[in-house]
Amino acid sequence: MKTIEMTRVLLAVGLGLGLGCGAALAQSAGQDMKDAGHDTKAAAVDTGHATAKTSRKVYHTTKRGTKRVYHKTVRGTEKVGDKVAGKPDSR
Repeated sequence: MKTIEMTRVLLAVGLGLGLGCGAALAQSAGQDMKDAGHDTKAAAVDTGHATAKTSRKVYHTTKRGTKRVYHKTVRGTEKVGDKVAGKPDSR
């Protein structure tokens, strides 16, 4: 009689642990999916920030380069104009 009771108890404990572990795995899988979603969102935000920073940098660099070329062109034009007019080279 004690063997049958012991078997029932062990069977109940085994089933309880087995189902409990299954439920724990299901909860952690759901949480893993949520974590993956949060990580994806964070990566997208980081990418957006990097893109914006790069765009600003490229814009300012292009603006600065355009101004430099403009001023060099103006200086070159003045220099050619002076040569055509017969003025001595001041630079």
